[in-house]
Amino acid sequence: MGKISEFLTINQNKIEILQKGQNGTPIIILTGMGCSFDEWYEVTESLSKSNRVIMFHRPGLGASEISHEVRNTQTVVNEVSEMIRLLKLSEPVVLVGHSYGGLCVQHFVKEYPEKVAGIVLVDSTSVDLKVLDDLNLPVLNEGSTDEIWMEKCRAYSQMKREELRGIINPTLTEKQKLLPNDIQKRLINFQINPSLYKAMYSEISNWKRDGEIIKNLKVYPDIPLIVISRDEEYTIRLGTMEGLPEWELRLFEEKWQELMMNQVNLTLKSKFHIAQEASHSIHLDRPDIIVQSINEINSLFN
Repeated sequence: MGKISEFLTINQNKIEILQKGQNGTPIIILTGMGCSFDEWYEVTESLSKSNRVIMFHRPGLGASEISHEVRNTQTVVNEVSEMIRLLKLSEPVVLVGHSYGGLCVQHFVKEYPEKVAGIVLVDSTSVDLKVLDDLNLPVLNEGSTDEIWMEKCRAYSQMKREELRGIINPTLTEKQKLLPNDIQKRLINFQINPSLYKAMYSEISNWKRDGEIIKNLKVYPDIPLIVISRDEEYTIRLGTMEGLPEWELRLFEEKWQELMMNQVNLTLKSKFHIAQEASHSIHLDRPDIIVQSINEINSLFN
């Protein structure tokens, strides 16, 4: 087990770091928006047998402090660069990003290509994410636009923990319930942290602008890349079981897959994997395919 309660001071914030393993090429994994590194337990346990694995909670998440800084991908890029310096990682790292973390990875590799040996994007947010707003999805968009989420996050960020517990009624998914008991408790507490929602409010406020900024940075470097996408039909099936209209789900998933393929085309050194029977939470549904993909990247320089 890694040292869960390890901290670094980055940009005057105390940041919670997870490290496992000591050997091999360092692997840095960036989580999705509002997600804990504890969800990656199976992935990190497996990878740490051969590699040094590093994760961190962005400011506001977990036990990481947050002040009044703007939370955008540039801020995350700066934090990752400083973390690499503080941890004295002298060799290029394998950079893995899930969802919003993938958007941050796409930004980092354009600014610091010399610090990156390879990349794995796990159902990553696209730099063109704003095109999803153009889809006609009346039911899917009901109650889930950026503006509505920002208003919820603003309100939650001003509440006390016990207030949040009563409103959110934090629960675990069936896959999360398979994780060790101490991690399950941490995941419950993770959800009732007002600072989490302060961070999410700022990230949501900026992510579409971030996408445009990343697109306009220098050309994507010629670095090995693996893109992992969720299973389109499996995700549609889950949605219909929740009573959502299939035609809306299919419209959204087809556009999502198109955006995934745009990421594959970022470099000639790319591969594309579909995580069969996996939703957006591929790290929980199919941790094996993430481990396999990272090991593929590792094999190129080991």
